[in-house]
Amino acid sequence: MLKKLFHLFALTGFLIIYSCSYDQPVIYHEVVVYKLSAELKAVRDLVPVNTVVAHRGSTYWVPEETEAAFRWARNIGADYLEADLQITSDGVIIALHDVELKRTTNIEEIFPDRADMPASSFTYEELMRLDAGTWFNLAKPEQARQSFSSQKQYISTLEDLIMIAKGNRIKRNEITHERLYTKVEDESGNVSYTFEYESDPKDNGHRPGIYIETKEPSVNLDIEQSLYMELDRLGWNILTNPETASGQFYTGSDGRHKVNVGNTNAKVILQTFSHESLKNLNNIFAGKIPTCFLLWLGDGLDDMPSTDILTYADFINFGIQNNAVFIGPSIAGPPNNYDELLELWQAELIHSSGASIHSYSFDTREQMEKYYLDETGSSKPDRPLVDGMFTNRADLTLNFYYEKGVRSVGAEGSADQILINLGY
Repeated sequence: MLKKLFHLFALTGFLIIYSCSYDQPVIYHEVVVYKLSAELKAVRDLVPVNTVVAHRGSTYWVPEETEAAFRWARNIGADYLEADLQITSDGVIIALHDVELKRTTNIEEIFPDRADMPASSFTYEELMRLDAGTWFNLAKPEQARQSFSSQKQYISTLEDLIMIAKGNRIKRNEITHERLYTKVEDESGNVSYTFEYESDPKDNGHRPGIYIETKEPSVNLDIEQSLYMELDRLGWNILTNPETASGQFYTGSDGRHKVNVGNTNAKVILQTFSHESLKNLNNIFAGKIPTCFLLWLGDGLDDMPSTDILTYADFINFGIQNNAVFIGPSIAGPPNNYDELLELWQAELIHSSGASIHSYSFDTREQMEKYYLDETGSSKPDRPLVDGMFTNRADLTLNFYYEKGVRSVGAEGSADQILINLGY
């Protein structure tokens, strides 16, 4: 009890320093939980409820974070295309989960002497030599498609992600099918690329937003500031180019409800596990863009060391201190079998702050059923345990929410149909 009291006083004292950024705290089960301010709640509410976030596009159906993955996720009807951001040695922001390249490319064949080096040590022109699709066919033969190899899948850029969300695709050479671009290097050695795109003939009208994670700032130096500038250049920084549309959905020419998040001020959600990166994002974006603080149990610098209530409250409070309006805990269950960070009391703790819950990652119908609960344990669509799902099966998640009566339509078609329609 003495430890709890000391912790409570310490948190209360800390509150005085930061009280301008959120409302007065609540006491929940003897711990202090900071509350979102009215301004932060308004930012939170820009985002549709029961959010469907296509995790890396999909890790189940397609090679993750490639053009194929993001086109599929857009056309299936996900609200957001999710990606992990890193930065190359020549300043291109890329979508790639792993620090290294061995799992998802043929780096060991192309650059055998550099296979253990981080992606951030390569230029983007070097990375374009890699095949980011064939590994998937070898790792997941049950989902393999020859087209994932024949239609070369590149390591995507942030610009690719945005252009696909807007209804485009990479423009390729008609004979070699390689992507078209020009590269310019100035007298100081600074490099710039101009990538070519074209309207996607298979675009079906969905306009998702992007949900982007800044990775390892120690490896990807100043990525937050680079992200601000790149979003600005591409017209997706609402601080400098706010949207006037507010409708999260619209009726398409085919009469179906379509996602319209990418045309609103909810078009970008920021996310990170990193304490340092969250502080950097807050300093740069000033809490004006929806932000998610992700939770992971482990012994790393940014990991949650235990699941006791004091520690859990600490992490929630750190997020809110830095203007996060979403908390992203891991969920249990196969195939990932992550640590359980969303028990009923943990959901109550987060919700008591006013923050919403975007959990990761959903792969099965069983997981969706398990976590679609309110705090009393009953199945109620007005207050589920989770407010949004990072999902590798956006097809399942969209249909799940439709069956629960909280979305007007489900997936645009079967996962297989969407892939065939896209030419895969």
